Amino acid sequence: MKEFFESVPRSVEEAARIDGAGPFRIFWSVVLPMSRPAPITLTILSFQSSWNEFPHTLVAVQDPALFTLPRGLADLVSGSLGGGTQFPLKLAAALLATIPVAVIFMVFQRYFIRDPNQGAEKG
Repeated sequence: MKEFFESVPRSVEEAARIDGAGPFRIFWSVVLPMSRPAPITLTILSFQSSWNEFPHTLVAVQDPALFTLPRGLADLVSGSLGGGTQFPLKLAAALLATIPVAVIFMVFQRYFIRDPNQGAEKG
């Protein structure tokens, strides 16, 4: 986040300051909209890390009714449904585990395409 905020041109902040904007107004109305991809990326990565939280549930949760999806997938892969190779079932469960993260990425994908500093300054 620090590097992304530092990439915002100083001339844009100075132009807002000349127009009479204070520090909060410069941040809220100029810098934050230009740096939209950074918080969105942070949101996606935070969601993905909490969605795929495996070690905590492995240690803390003992009740099978409270297992998270990655924990249930690990139990499925380890053979909790009995003998035999059930690859289609394992692959279907892995697909279901990736769908929410993929949907979140697709919703916010349009913000990655645009360059936030495009047209901010001449030259």
